[in-house]
Amino acid sequence: MRNSSRSNVDPFIVMDVMEAARRAEEAGRHIIHMEVGQPSTGAPVAAREALAKALDHDSLGYTVALGLPALRKRIAQLYGEWYNVDLNPERVVITPGSSGAFLLSFTALFDSGDRVGIGAPGYPSYRQILHALGLTPVDIETSLDHRLQPVPQDLTGLDLAGLMVASPANPTGTMLDKPAMAALIDAAQGQGAAFISDEIYHGIEYEAKAVTALEVTDECYVINSFSKYFSMTGWRVGWMVVPEDHVRVVERIAQNMFICAPHASQVAALAAMDCREELEGNLAVYARNRALMLEGLPKAGFDRIAPPDGAFYVYADVSELTHDSRAFAQEILDEAGVAVTPGLDFDPKRGATTLRFSYARATADIEEGLTRLTAFMAARRG
Repeated sequence: MRNSSRSNVDPFIVMDVMEAARRAEEAGRHIIHMEVGQPSTGAPVAAREALAKALDHDSLGYTVALGLPALRKRIAQLYGEWYNVDLNPERVVITPGSSGAFLLSFTALFDSGDRVGIGAPGYPSYRQILHALGLTPVDIETSLDHRLQPVPQDLTGLDLAGLMVASPANPTGTMLDKPAMAALIDAAQGQGAAFISDEIYHGIEYEAKAVTALEVTDECYVINSFSKYFSMTGWRVGWMVVPEDHVRVVERIAQNMFICAPHASQVAALAAMDCREELEGNLAVYARNRALMLEGLPKAGFDRIAPPDGAFYVYADVSELTHDSRAFAQEILDEAGVAVTPGLDFDPKRGATTLRFSYARATADIEEGLTRLTAFMAARRG
């Protein structure tokens, strides 16, 4: 049988790295995982307890397509707590992870062939999902001068139907402050482009609170997830906030595309939102790990890095060490037993000379990983 041209998407390289690490572990090696962008912790205790209780009393069938009303209301409350934004719960849509939100957003906002700007480096699945939907991803090559975030002048002449930004960003961890966010929103709207803000790493910030696009405008789509701060990656539950006149549009698509997000995950997510003490404990671990990475990576020889504002990644320029980041990552895995992600996932043009290091694991793993990387680089220098 033939395949569609839309199905010709690139692999998610980090998943290939994970598989290589799994095979190494299966062969008896102890691998330190700095490749995967997920917390090492599980869902909060109270979230699991809430689900266990629900399983005894509820069949957990379909919810309405927009999600459990109580969860939508609690998410709206979160915007008041975190950002002092008064949000109508009717604008909140519960999704099957942020990936489901990307599908809904791109389908609701764009027609086939539309051009959608995405920052490079950036999360690779933006590009592949856009391509699979018959849309045209437009890489915006960001610069170190702007901390690898797009700026308004980057949009000139691109003829965009939409702009997707992420703050904190993957793979860099850099953030947009409120003036920078507002400038991008103005630039996008000035050329008639829809603005989508990926905020899935909100809550994981170190020196300043992340800015939500909703502090600037209601005329945007905001995407978030329970995967990162709430430590619920495999539960596949996220949310989006859309303008009031877009709710019914998104609802109709969600009804047909997903029916609903997993009911069990929604129950757990609702309880997770009140587990602040446990979640802030996780954040303290990330902060400690970040400090270790910013000290240990330069000592090992990875000294061309920018401190991340949020998330749990360090993005390193390794152009002085290699021009094949995929082969270099394999060498690090083979020789040091540390799994890292080649930058090719995030930047097709410049990613051959970059690596992403994740510090979402336990602190003991980060310490061991840095020890191994230091020894590996010393041996490589001879």
